Amino acid sequence: MKYPNQTDDVYGIKAVGSKKKTFVLWREVVMAYAAPAIMAGIGGLVTADRGLQIAALTTIGGASALMALMIGLLLHSRVGHLRWVIGAPHLVVVGVFAMAGSSFGLYAAWVTSVVVEIMIPSNHLVWVNRVWIDFPLSGFIASTIVTWRWRVAVTTNFSSKRRR
Repeated sequence: MKYPNQTDDVYGIKAVGSKKKTFVLWREVVMAYAAPAIMAGIGGLVTADRGLQIAALTTIGGASALMALMIGLLLHSRVGHLRWVIGAPHLVVVGVFAMAGSSFGLYAAWVTSVVVEIMIPSNHLVWVNRVWIDFPLSGFIASTIVTWRWRVAVTTNFSSKRRR
């Protein structure tokens, strides 16, 4: 006798052999923070770069998590239901959102630099120079991964509903 798993409905967890994949935004945001923060932190430890170690937990991880949240919310909204987003080839959709994430990261870096320059005009902080690389790169990577995983989940769910 096979017993149903009680956590399937509560947490959106599916069995290993299950064809249906779910997209859970909070898991994506947590992983978008943790993965680049851990990797950059390891890089900072290996190279003994204290600035990279601090940036791993702040600008790199934080920007990635924020971008993953924004892209995830955007995809859950009406944008995710547009015909071109669902019907276009997988790489096209991911590429468009990756460029949008990178562009937003570049814009966020510009706003951050301007605001810090206005608030602290004479002091040039080291971390402000890092945001020009950290924000666009974090935006590009986070939006690429979140869009890819969202698109796989949507395509899988859409195709499984069609078969019924």
